[in-house]
Amino acid sequence: MNNTEQKYILVTGGTGKTGRRIVENLHKIGKATRVGSRSSTPAFDWNNDSNWGACLENVEAVYISYAPDLAMPGATDTIQAFVDLAVAKGVKRLVVLSGRGEEEAQACEKIVINSGLEWTVVRASWFFQNFSEGAFVDMVLAGQITVPAGDTLEPFVDVNDISDVATVALTQDGHNGEIYEVTGPRLMSFADIAADLSAAIGRNIAYHDVPHDAFVNEVKASGAPQDVIWMLDYLFATVLDGRNSSLTDGVQRALGREPRDFRDYASKVAKTGQWRAAA
Repeated sequence: MNNTEQKYILVTGGTGKTGRRIVENLHKIGKATRVGSRSSTPAFDWNNDSNWGACLENVEAVYISYAPDLAMPGATDTIQAFVDLAVAKGVKRLVVLSGRGEEEAQACEKIVINSGLEWTVVRASWFFQNFSEGAFVDMVLAGQITVPAGDTLEPFVDVNDISDVATVALTQDGHNGEIYEVTGPRLMSFADIAADLSAAIGRNIAYHDVPHDAFVNEVKASGAPQDVIWMLDYLFATVLDGRNSSLTDGVQRALGREPRDFRDYASKVAKTGQWRAAA
């Protein structure tokens, strides 16, 4: 390979919540970027390794965002195969998005950590954007967040903060060997989320705690994809048990600033009209 060839940053999940924001960040700072998605050329698909080699050609750094979650059965085998190929292709740096409090995801982290390449781990849990770009949008529009969450406190985090942390880890020195657990600035229950959404939108958004099995059955009845059903079942049954009910300083350490607050996020989204209920 000609060492003078342009080097790229590969962003897997490049059209997802974190990936597309990282791609935007990289474009803004003039970094040659390859979007890893099924709709790109070459196409990237975690379930089909036939194009992985082409996607990794002339790549110096990779953002690893595995869909739907690193805790999925079989994820470790996939990540091991991908990391092995990245090493063989001459990649220098890996940044992996992992799940906070997920032991299965941390098995995938170890593969990245033991790769021999420069590495950074970004651990996150519940995203603000789940309420505007994810599984809970329809609930907000309907005015009722109906989930089996009890009064568990979670440090919900802004996807923009995750993406900013990943961007500096991909492009700047000083982040090698770091595990950044990223959280928002305060612990929140789903009832707190509903209250903040109500204030921002100007109409009541209620929170209803429901039995776990009833919630999963409702998700199945909605026609959600099997991997989404699995992920929501796993997150509410396993991760939402209080294990993550503490704040961390990952955003502060990586970026030198405070993380964004849910109220600010809710206010900005509300102003777009996205949560305006249908007449």
